[in-house]
Amino acid sequence: MARRQLNLQSKVYVIVLNWNGWADTCRCLFSLQCLSYSNFRTVVIDNGSTDDSVGHIRTQFPDIELIEAGSNLGFAAGCNAGITRALAMGADYVWLLNNDTTVAPSALQELVDKACSNPHIGAVGSAIYFAEGPDRLQTWGGGKVNFWLGRSHTFVKPVRDDVVQFITGASLLLSRAAIEDVGGLDEGFFMYWEDADYCFRLRRAGWRLAVAGQSKVWHKGSASVGSRSARMDSYFNSSAVRFFEKHARAPGIALWTGVALRLAKRILLADWDRARAVWTGANGK
Repeated sequence: MARRQLNLQSKVYVIVLNWNGWADTCRCLFSLQCLSYSNFRTVVIDNGSTDDSVGHIRTQFPDIELIEAGSNLGFAAGCNAGITRALAMGADYVWLLNNDTTVAPSALQELVDKACSNPHIGAVGSAIYFAEGPDRLQTWGGGKVNFWLGRSHTFVKPVRDDVVQFITGASLLLSRAAIEDVGGLDEGFFMYWEDADYCFRLRRAGWRLAVAGQSKVWHKGSASVGSRSARMDSYFNSSAVRFFEKHARAPGIALWTGVALRLAKRILLADWDRARAVWTGANGK
């Protein structure tokens, strides 16, 4: 009980990034209103939406701070705008939360409790469930990267914290100390792989990752660009190139194996638009 009371003193800023998704964002914000943890503030970053997201969000949540980026900065740069604001306002923790999520009332309390359990923990993830199948686990916090196949996979059942190599950015609690140590997200990533990159940087600097299994979050997934779109393939492969060039001992193997597998899959499906997107994304075109 003493630890729980101490944790309640930690100030948390929740950063929600919106791009043409005000309906999802509002559902997320409504769920945040039910959190049992009270010492938090929410900041919405609007990435240059063209669907009157700003008007809708301000009408429904007039007391929430909303920062207009003015253009689509991408995930990393958009989140960094929120992180900068949070640190300036004295945040002890920053919770990056996808706008297409809803959260259980205890989700934030569980994250903070886990983070406070060890001063070496720099990032904590949630147990993320499918929005359309609320009892089906989508991701246990995060996953691992296969440097031979040039791909990542997320855990779909509970694992030990020391097995987790990255926490998914859909629900990522970061400590102020960790952010001040390694900096913000790498803005060279427009979308995808920035969470893995950040966690690899944290681990290299000596920080630990952890999963709060009782922190439950429900996630739609790929709401902004679509789960099977050419645009997604372009972003994904462009970011994969940056990630493996930064972190792989033999980036050529990781890159071309991964690209070849993704390209072959789309060719077999005769999905030529997505095949072209894989190729152009990987080649920076």
